[in-house]
Amino acid sequence: MKNLTNNKTLYLSLVSTLVFFLYITLVLSRLSDCYSLEVGLNSLGLSFYYTKDMVKSFFELRNQKQLICYSEFLKIWDVIFAIIYTMMYATWITLLLKNKRIFLIIPILAMLCDWAENFLELLMLETYLKSNFISETFVSLGSGINSIKWILSTLTYLVIIFGIIITVKNSLAKSKKNSV
Repeated sequence: MKNLTNNKTLYLSLVSTLVFFLYITLVLSRLSDCYSLEVGLNSLGLSFYYTKDMVKSFFELRNQKQLICYSEFLKIWDVIFAIIYTMMYATWITLLLKNKRIFLIIPILAMLCDWAENFLELLMLETYLKSNFISETFVSLGSGINSIKWILSTLTYLVIIFGIIITVKNSLAKSKKNSV
């Protein structure tokens, strides 16, 4: 029974990883074309932090149509992406660290931070489109949450690497025990 559960979890991990890469390739990269520029920052959330000047520059370099496209991207496609990457990380953590499910909180918190950051970016964008104003408070909150998201994402990778190390170590110990 335990092997069957492990096989299902491995299957889900592999499928979710495939979905993750397909979503980046077929959805995110194509749908971000409508606001992307050849030079410069193409998403505020991809930097570790941002300042008011960075946000202002990001908005000013794009026309209204591009900014509306960015808004739609944040509302729909980036929200779905956060769900996909959280599911992928969760399945790998579940597979690699069977009795340590407490670690699942890390990618879940990263997803929540991603959503909160998107919400703040949308507020900044809406304010900018209406009044050409960028709130320092929204920028600070968005940037801070964005930094927390990246720290949590890094922790997620470290947990997965830790899980790989533990799994390899246990497999080697089991093989050594069986060969004796």
